[in-house]
Amino acid sequence: MKEKKKTIIYQLMPRWFTNCNEHCTPNGSIEQNGCGKFNEIDDSKLRSIKSLGATHVWFTGIIEHATATDYSRYEITPCNPHVVKGKAGSPYAIRDYYDVCPDFAVDVNHRMAEFEALVNRAHRAGLKVIIDFVPNHVAREYESDAKPAGVKDLGEGDNPMMFFDPKNNFYYITGQDFAPIGVDLGSGRDAYREFPARATGNDCYTASPNRDDWYETVKLNYGIDPWNGSTHFEPVPPTWLKMLNILRFWSSKGIDGFRCDMAHMVPVAFWHWAIHAIKSSHPDIIFIAEIYDVALYHSYIFDGGFDYLYDKVTLYDTLRGILCNGWPASDITRCWQSVEGIGDHMLNFLENHDEQRIASQQFCSDPWKALPALVVSATISCCPFMVYAGQELGEPAADAEGYSGHDGRTTIFDYWSVPTLRRWHNGRPTASERRLRAIYRKILNLCKSEKSLAQGDFFDLMYVNQDTLNTHSQYAYLRHYAGEMTLIVANFGDQPLETSIRIPQHALDCAHFPHGKYNCLDLLTGKTDAIVLTEDTRLPVSIAAHSANLYKINSL
Repeated sequence: MKEKKKTIIYQLMPRWFTNCNEHCTPNGSIEQNGCGKFNEIDDSKLRSIKSLGATHVWFTGIIEHATATDYSRYEITPCNPHVVKGKAGSPYAIRDYYDVCPDFAVDVNHRMAEFEALVNRAHRAGLKVIIDFVPNHVAREYESDAKPAGVKDLGEGDNPMMFFDPKNNFYYITGQDFAPIGVDLGSGRDAYREFPARATGNDCYTASPNRDDWYETVKLNYGIDPWNGSTHFEPVPPTWLKMLNILRFWSSKGIDGFRCDMAHMVPVAFWHWAIHAIKSSHPDIIFIAEIYDVALYHSYIFDGGFDYLYDKVTLYDTLRGILCNGWPASDITRCWQSVEGIGDHMLNFLENHDEQRIASQQFCSDPWKALPALVVSATISCCPFMVYAGQELGEPAADAEGYSGHDGRTTIFDYWSVPTLRRWHNGRPTASERRLRAIYRKILNLCKSEKSLAQGDFFDLMYVNQDTLNTHSQYAYLRHYAGEMTLIVANFGDQPLETSIRIPQHALDCAHFPHGKYNCLDLLTGKTDAIVLTEDTRLPVSIAAHSANLYKINSL
C-alpha cells in the first residue's frame, strides 16, 4: 500500500512575488512599477519555500493572458485595453494557451525557455509544480501566435450565425453588438468592437453583461445548449479536443499538477474524459478543482477524476465565520461531517488570490488571531493544505493598487509589490514577521513528519467535552495512526484556556491504545510529560488565547 504523504502547496504570483519596487503607483505601468520575473525565483527562494514545509509550488498566472502592456515588437498582437481589467490584466483571461506571460521574462524572445528553467529549478529544490488550467473561458481577443503547427485556434471554423452549435467553440448572440453595461469600449479607431457578441465567461448569455460580470472573457462551449440543457457529447465536441491538446502540451513541460479554474462550470463528462487521457500517459499528475457546490463534490471526484477539490464553502467559510462573525467553534464538526468519506480529497486553505488576506482590515486585522484556524485547517485531515505567498508573514494587503481597490486582497490585475515579501527577500523582516513564519514552518513541517497528522484517522472529541470546553470558542479532536495519537486543542477565544480534555474509551479503541502509561509531547514547545490512559482519561491542557496546542501521545 502506497504511504500517504501530506501535500503542502505554496501559491505565488510571479508578477509580484519578487518585485521589490518600494514606490509603486496605483494604476502604474510595468515600466513604472516593475514586475517579478521567472529568473528571480532562484534556488535560494525555492529552498526557502521548501523549508517552510511546501511540497508543491503553484505558479499562478503563467499562461499568457490579456494585458494592456504592448509587446507588438515581439510579434505579440497587442490587446485592446478596453477589454482588459487593470494594466497587467487578469491571469484568468487567457490570450494564448500555448505561451507564457511575457511580463515574467527577462528576454521576452526566450520566455518559454525561462519558464522551463524555473520548472527545472523547482524540481531540483524538491518541489513539484502546479499551474492554472482555465477551461471555462478565455480572453475576448483570444489569439494564439505560439500554437504548434496544425493546431486550430479557439473560434476558428465557428459558425457565428448560430447561438449554439456543438461544433462551435463559443456561444454567439446573433445579430447583436457586444455592449457591456458600465464599460467604456472606446471610440474611433481605438474602440473595441465585437459582432456578433459572444456569451460572457460567467454564463452570461447576453450581448450586454454588467461591469461586475466577467465581461473581459468569453464562455467556451463544451456541447451543452444553455437554453434547454441538452448535451451533445457525441461525437466529441471540438472544444474538448482542443482543451485536451492544451493539457497535453503543458504536461509535456514536466508540470506536476493543474489547478482547474471554475471547474464546476465545465461538464463533469469532459473531466472524466480528459483527466483519464492525461493520466494514462502522466499518471502522477494531480488535478485540483476550484468548486463551490458541495452537491457536486462526489461527482467531480468519483466521476470526473479530480484528486482534490477546494473546500471553501464548508471549512474555509466556517473558520472565517468563527474568527470574524461569532460563529461557534463547534460548527467545525458539521464541516468534517459534510465531507465524510471524501475528506482526504479536499484542499484546505485560509488564503488564496480570490480571498481577503487574514491580516487585512476586512478579515482579522491581526494574523496571530488566526493561529487556531491555521492549525485546524492544516491538521483536521490528510488532505492538502495551501498557503498563499505572504500569508506566512502576515501580509495585510493594505494598498489600493489600481484596478483593485482597498479590498483586503493582493491584486491580480495590477503591477505591484508586496511589502512583507519585499522585506523577506531583502533580509529585513520585522520581528513579528519572522516569528509568524517560524510558527508556520513548525506547523507545516509537523503535518508532514508526524504520521498521525500525515496519514492518521480523525476522531472528534466535542461530544464528550461539552462540560470541559466552551464550545463557542474551543475545539478538540484526535488524529491517530499506527501506535501514535495526536490531541489537537484550538482556542479561538481571547482568554487563555486551562482545562482537562476527556478522551473516551471509544477513541482509545479506535486508535488501538490499551490502558497504561504513555509519553505526552507538546509538539510546539517540546515539553514532555508521562500520562496514564484509562477508560475515562482527562488530560490537563493550558493554551494561550488565539492559539492551539498539539500533544503527541505514544508509548514510553
